Amino acid sequence: MSKLENKIEAQHRCLFDVLNAQKYTVDYFQREYSWEQKHIEQLVTDLTTSFLNEYTQGDSRSDGNNYNNYYLGPFVVSIKEGGKRSIIDGQQRLTSLTLLLIYLNNLQKELAIEEKIEPMIFSEHRGDKSFNITVDERITCLNNLFTTGMYTIQDNDDASVCNMAQRYQNIVEIFPDELKNESFSFFIDWLKYNVIMVEIIAYSDENAYTIFETMNDRGLNLTPSDMLKGFLLSHYKNTDKRKKADDLWRKSMLRLHEYEKDEDLRFFQALLRARYARTIRQGQVGAQNEDFEKIGTRFHSWVRDNLAIMNLNNKDHTSFERFIEQEFQFYLRAYLEILAAECTFTPALQHVYYIDCWGIAPTLSYPLMLAPLQLDDSSDVVRQKIDLVARYIEQFTVLRTLNNRRFAASSIRYTMYTLVKEIRGKSLSELRFILSQKAKEIPEKFENFHNVGLYNNRNFIKFLLSRITAYIDNLAGINTTLETYCFPEQGKPFEIEHIWAKQFTQHQDEFAQEYEFENYRNKLGGLILLPKGTNQSYSDMTFEKKMPHYLKENLLAKSLCEKTYENNPNFTKLVTEHHLPFKPHDQFKKADIDARQKLYQTICERIWNSQF
Repeated sequence: MSKLENKIEAQHRCLFDVLNAQKYTVDYFQREYSWEQKHIEQLVTDLTTSFLNEYTQGDSRSDGNNYNNYYLGPFVVSIKEGGKRSIIDGQQRLTSLTLLLIYLNNLQKELAIEEKIEPMIFSEHRGDKSFNITVDERITCLNNLFTTGMYTIQDNDDASVCNMAQRYQNIVEIFPDELKNESFSFFIDWLKYNVIMVEIIAYSDENAYTIFETMNDRGLNLTPSDMLKGFLLSHYKNTDKRKKADDLWRKSMLRLHEYEKDEDLRFFQALLRARYARTIRQGQVGAQNEDFEKIGTRFHSWVRDNLAIMNLNNKDHTSFERFIEQEFQFYLRAYLEILAAECTFTPALQHVYYIDCWGIAPTLSYPLMLAPLQLDDSSDVVRQKIDLVARYIEQFTVLRTLNNRRFAASSIRYTMYTLVKEIRGKSLSELRFILSQKAKEIPEKFENFHNVGLYNNRNFIKFLLSRITAYIDNLAGINTTLETYCFPEQGKPFEIEHIWAKQFTQHQDEFAQEYEFENYRNKLGGLILLPKGTNQSYSDMTFEKKMPHYLKENLLAKSLCEKTYENNPNFTKLVTEHHLPFKPHDQFKKADIDARQKLYQTICERIWNSQF
C-alpha cells in the first residue's frame, strides 16, 4: 500500500463546506436510505430547537458568528481513483440534510426570500447540473422534489426512494412555523456555518471500512443514557447494590436496543416528559428552551438540575435506588409493551398499532401514553390506560386528516404537551372522563367526509379502508385486523381498487369533462381493497363484470353484490343492529358512489365516536 493509500485525515467542517459544490457517491453497502419518520423528526427538531435557543429577534446577521455550534457527528469518505469521493459512513444524515435543504429552497420561494442554498444541493459543470450526493435511482425523485416539492411514489421505486419521498413530506409537516418569517435567513446562516461535522478521509477502501467498523463496533463516546446511569449509580452507598443496579441497567438497555440502537434515548425522553416536565417553549421566535426541549436534547443534564421535581435527594441514597429499581423498571415494562404492540397487532393494545400506522410523532405519543400510569397500576390497568390514550390520539389524527388539518409535531406540540400534564397520574376512570371530554371538543368532525378520496394522502386512504374493512369483518364474526389489510404476514398484500375502470367513455352520460369523472372515480365511496394482482386483473372490467369476482373477496367488497344479502344472517344482523346503510348495487353510477360515501362515513362515525 502506498503512502497516500495509508493516509487518513480528519477535520471539522461546517455543513456549507461539506456540501457546497461537493460531489459524493454512495458505496453499495451504504446505498439504502432507511430513515423513518422518528429519525427525520428528531433531526429537524434538534436543529430548529438549537437554533431558536440562540436567536433573538432584533439580532443582526453578523451576530450569528457568536451563536453556539451544533455538532452533527462524523462521516467517513473514501477517495477513489480520479478524486471521486464515496460516502462510507454518514449517508443517512447527509441524504436527510439534502432533503431538508431542498425543502428550505422551496420554502424560500414561498417566503419571497433569496438565500444561496442550491449549491449545497446540486452543482453545475459545463452547463450540466447534478445532485451533490449521486445515486442514479434517486435522481427522478430528487428532481421532482426540487422542482415541485412533490413526488408520487411509483410501483417500481425501491425502498430508498419511497423513504425519501415520505421523509420529505415529514419535513414539510414538522418544520416550525416560527421560522417562516424574518428568522428564516438567520436559520440558513446557522445551518450553513454553525452545524459542524467531522470529515474523516481515507485514501483506500480498506482503511475506510476499518474506520467504519471501529466507529460502529467499539470506542463510542458515552451516550446521555450512560451519563445518566453514572450519575444515578454514584449515589449508591452499597457496592453490591450498585453492581446489581448496573447489571439491571445494562440488561434493560439491551432490551431497548433490540428495537433500535438509540431506543434508550427515546425511552428516557418519553419517561421524563411524561412524569416530570412542567414547561414547554412558547411557539415564538426568541423564546427559550424549557423542560420539554431540554429533556429532548440533554436529559441527563436536566435530571441533575431537577432532582427535587423527581423526588431525588442527594442526601438520601435510597431515593436513587427506588428510582432505578422501581420507577425505571415499571416504565420500562410499559414502554416495551408499547414497542411490541407497534410491531405486532395486540387486541388489548390495538390502538397503539393503529397510531403507529397513522398517528402523531413518537416524541408526543410516547409521553402521552406513559403520562397517566401510576407505579401501583396493575398490568391490566397499564394496558387499558395506554390503549385509551392511543385511541384518543387516533381519533384526533383521523379527524384532522379528514379535514385537511395538520397534526405535525410543530403544530400540535403545545396542545399535546398540555394534555400530558392534564392526564399525568390519573386513575383509569379519571382518564376515561378526560379523554371522552377532549374527544368531544375536537373541532373537526365528519362534515367534509363527502370530499374524502384519493386526492387526500394515499397512505391515509389505505389506512382508512383497512380500518373500515376490518371493522365490518369483526362485526360479522370474521377475525381480521388492520394488520390483515395493511401488512399481511401471508398471502398477497392488499391494494386500493377503483370500482370504476379508468374509462371516461363508459361514463359520458354523467360527466361532460374527464377531470370531473376522475374526481368522482377517486372518491372514497368508489374504492375498496383487493389483493395485489387481483386488483390489476379486474382493473379494466366494467362494474357488472367485476361483481361475481367481488363475491370472493372481503365483506366490504362483497357488500356491493345482491347475493351477499341472501342467506347471510351474520351480515344482515350487523346491518340491522348497527343501523349501517348497506345496500346492493346492480349498477354503479354517481349516485351509487354517493351512497357508498355515506355508508363509509357512517362506519367511520361508529369507529371514531367520542364515547370512551
